[in-house]
Amino acid sequence: MLVVDDNETLRRSTARVVESFGYEVDTAEDGIEALAKLLLDFDLVLLDGEMPHMDGFEVAERIRSTPETQHLPIIMVTGLAQPESRRRAIRCGVNDFVIKPFDSEELEMRSKWLIEMKRSFDELRGSKSRLEEEVERRTANLRTIVREMAEAQRRTMEAHIDTIRRLSLAAEFKDQVTAHHIERIGLYSERLARAMAMSPRDVETIRHAATMHDVGKLGVPEAILLKPGKLTDEEMEVMRTHTTLGAQILSGSDSPLLQMGERIALSHHERWDGKGYPKGLSADTIPLEGRICAIVDFFDALTMDRPYRDAVPVEEVLDMMRADSGRHFDPELLETFFSIIDEILEIRSRY
Repeated sequence: MLVVDDNETLRRSTARVVESFGYEVDTAEDGIEALAKLLLDFDLVLLDGEMPHMDGFEVAERIRSTPETQHLPIIMVTGLAQPESRRRAIRCGVNDFVIKPFDSEELEMRSKWLIEMKRSFDELRGSKSRLEEEVERRTANLRTIVREMAEAQRRTMEAHIDTIRRLSLAAEFKDQVTAHHIERIGLYSERLARAMAMSPRDVETIRHAATMHDVGKLGVPEAILLKPGKLTDEEMEVMRTHTTLGAQILSGSDSPLLQMGERIALSHHERWDGKGYPKGLSADTIPLEGRICAIVDFFDALTMDRPYRDAVPVEEVLDMMRADSGRHFDPELLETFFSIIDEILEIRSRY
């Protein structure tokens, strides 16, 4: 306990009384010394109200404004009995009062109550601190677990996409088309989907799902798939089965990516006017991702060299596409495609 009084006689006598209660006591002759000694960690301050230079009210305010001591109990031992002095002391943060000359038994009871209250508060604050440390530790562990889970999910997704890409490549290699073709189809579809204000999740999904549009070619006989001349009607019917075969290969998955890939494989040869295959869907009954892939696949197929023909000039292909607006292609989608043609040509040049 710290006893603060500018009167040496009263300071010494008060200290002896407090020591008789069983407490360790230190003293300070003024407010400046008292504030310096508070670094020694006391359980209670007995504070004289009237002192030169810095009175007890200012010392109390300083104690309450310092984070390390703001909860330290203060008893003002004073001869100031006026109500206004008491109100001022309460505003300054004083917990209790003892009027000089004080009764030692009263001082003991008041001191004991405030010290017990402080110790209870210290225990509570210690428990809170330990709880905060435990929460912080567990939160750090949880962050680590979440980070590891996210990394595992990222690796799984990357492996998922890599498997899909390899499956798509297998189909394209069988058709003697380079890996750059599936890369372009994915990037074209992504750009067109973004221009159509599809959700970021769907834009990312179509980027990879569109690469699976021709995966069904794995099931088409090479004699038909690689035939250099025109296909017969019967051979064309077999060739068209790559749409349903692709859908069968990709069906039954709970992956949104494979589900979109299934829809694209099945619908990318449907036409806006209903004259496509395999189901003869028309207009908005064709899935949006299928309509997107129909546009970019047509553009890429004609503007790139193939083993059996040279590339058709870009402007000529665009004229062909304009002529088929509202017949082969979704007119709104096609208009959007033309609006981003510079991006499309940049991708074509890069890949």
